[in-house]
Amino acid sequence: MDPTAALWVVIVIVGALNYASRLSFIAFFARRRIPAPLARAFRYVPAAMLTALIVPMIAAAPHAAADAVPSAHALAAIAPRVAGAAAAIAVAWRTHGTLPTLVAGMGVMWIVQAIIGAVA
Repeated sequence: MDPTAALWVVIVIVGALNYASRLSFIAFFARRRIPAPLARAFRYVPAAMLTALIVPMIAAAPHAAADAVPSAHALAAIAPRVAGAAAAIAVAWRTHGTLPTLVAGMGVMWIVQAIIGAVA
């Protein structure tokens, strides 16, 4: 089989399995009442998932061993991301808006990258 066709077959199969798994959950709970503790716990799932996806991207030092002390180069590499995340958190807390949060976070990250690049 052609590699491109095989890739498309895999994409279609994975997409169908993903759709079926989500549909089964929806169909299972469509006619049932979700218990109150479970419904209360479900409210925190988006925040937990977003945190689990974003925090490693912000705080992970590139090419650093787990037991090693991060070098100045590694700290300089994560400084723009940490500063941008802090700015985004502050703006999100204040405005509750997606666009201002993204603009502030990316703007601060780019400014810190430019400053670090100019100094180095």
